Amino acid sequence: MTTAPASLKDLDAVATLFDDYRVFYGQPSDLPKARIFMEARLTYNDSHVILARSKSGAPTGFTQLYPSFSSVRLAPLWILNDLFVDPRFRGRGVGRNLMRHAEEDARAAGACAVTLATQMQNVRAKHLYEGLGYVRDEEFDHYERSLA
Repeated sequence: MTTAPASLKDLDAVATLFDDYRVFYGQPSDLPKARIFMEARLTYNDSHVILARSKSGAPTGFTQLYPSFSSVRLAPLWILNDLFVDPRFRGRGVGRNLMRHAEEDARAAGACAVTLATQMQNVRAKHLYEGLGYVRDEEFDHYERSLA
């Protein structure tokens, strides 16, 4: 298995995985919109997408991070917004390898941390994150208000 930053040549694979990711989180499948969204991310370079492939070259998973800043730490940080592994490849270290690659790239870019959120009932993801040293934030509650 390999992991590498995605480019526009990977758009079909990334868009399909991204659409599957959204379906996993209860959204209706919309591959054309997923493709437009990911094409914009890759074109404008406003996120960092890492694609995993099997030895045969089949896309197996992806992660997408957004550069941001920590005002308190006076430093850049990266928000790991999306991580998805094709169900056929789960349990084979794909997610772990994507996470490690993401951390390496964030560190190389000068980020002080990688932050993320996951659904409370996503036990498998929590196990992965905690196994990699991520710590649940017990100091801050996070809020959201939809503007749509």
